[in-house]
Amino acid sequence: MSAPADEAAAPPGLSGRSWTPEQVPEPTEAEPGRLFAGFATALRGAGVAVPTGAVIAFAQAVGLVGLENPERLYWAGMATLIRRPEDFDAYRRVFAAFWGGVGVAPAPTEVHRTVTVALDDDGGDSADAGETSEADGDVKALRWSSLEVLAERDLSGLSEEEWLEANRLISAMKVTTDLRPSRRTRPSRRHAGRHPDLRSTIRDNIRHGGTPIRRAWREQVQRPRKMVFLLDVSGSMDSYARAMARFAHAAVSSRRAGSVEVFTIGTRLSRVTRQMAKADPEAALRQVAAAVPDWSGGTRLGESMGDFNQKWGVRGMARGAVVVICSDGWDRGDPEVMDAEMARLARVAHKVIWVNPLKATPGYAPLARGMAAALAHVDVFVEGHSVSSLQQLARLVVGQSKTPGGARA
Repeated sequence: MSAPADEAAAPPGLSGRSWTPEQVPEPTEAEPGRLFAGFATALRGAGVAVPTGAVIAFAQAVGLVGLENPERLYWAGMATLIRRPEDFDAYRRVFAAFWGGVGVAPAPTEVHRTVTVALDDDGGDSADAGETSEADGDVKALRWSSLEVLAERDLSGLSEEEWLEANRLISAMKVTTDLRPSRRTRPSRRHAGRHPDLRSTIRDNIRHGGTPIRRAWREQVQRPRKMVFLLDVSGSMDSYARAMARFAHAAVSSRRAGSVEVFTIGTRLSRVTRQMAKADPEAALRQVAAAVPDWSGGTRLGESMGDFNQKWGVRGMARGAVVVICSDGWDRGDPEVMDAEMARLARVAHKVIWVNPLKATPGYAPLARGMAAALAHVDVFVEGHSVSSLQQLARLVVGQSKTPGGARA
């Protein structure tokens, strides 16, 4: 590979040269800036973008270097008027034409040099770099990260070795939600709060005869919102169910006990929060697979959502919570049931996030019956086909409020 020499090099015709007194341009006393403005106008006519501030800087530079030396004048204009490397040739031609008699030599011929391009993996060793440095000519090292490439890969096409690395990245995620004010209060260190603490105020001012000289205050305690996962484990979601289960385990590991609930939905609803509580993610997922009899089976989303609302969701588990549903929307049941149950869930939940791995497919449209019925009651509709999309999901659940309009618009 070769590259041309620097096109901004000083023209050979100007090096060490000076104008004769008769050749030195003299701006008129009435308009001392006419000469510089005319040069800038000529450059603009050649396609060079020259702002007004650059013309002023050029005039100031010429005031310092003078007009006696054409090489200094050339570089004064190059330093103040030219902003892009592709304008070097145009500047050279305009300079030769405008400042007549200077005798600017044509552009120098291209000098080719050998450039060696070396790919530097982030996991490579220093021995390879030493061998590359001994190559002839310049060496350009291009770095790339295998982790960044893996994060953008579709989870359904990963090899077993890539799956291990993807699982490690997912388990390292910090999954949490935003804070909400609880009913509990605590002593406030601020001088004034919304809740006066009468008991502490009286106790602290007994020495003053009960006169409230020093007042105490209390403030509301902030607690993280609850998070509920509903994971579709049907056959159509088999390529992505493992990754979403791993993501749910990362959320359980990041939160205190009782604040995260995990369910699987297929032909039936299964609560797997207790199995997800294991510290080892592999052991946790093995117990989940053993506890879910309909893994890789059929899909009855509407009926499963109805069971969740009736037994847990509407009764308190989903109230004020962030509900994350991972499914491709393929449902064998009645779409009217799905519409009604999603409407019930949306009325009590703080935010409903639907993760559909098929959304990343070019030309995708939510035409599946279950997906089309549920989309009107979803606040955020995102893709979950890669590690990068799951990282984006981890940032979405921390949002302070529902997305304006969201998918419901």
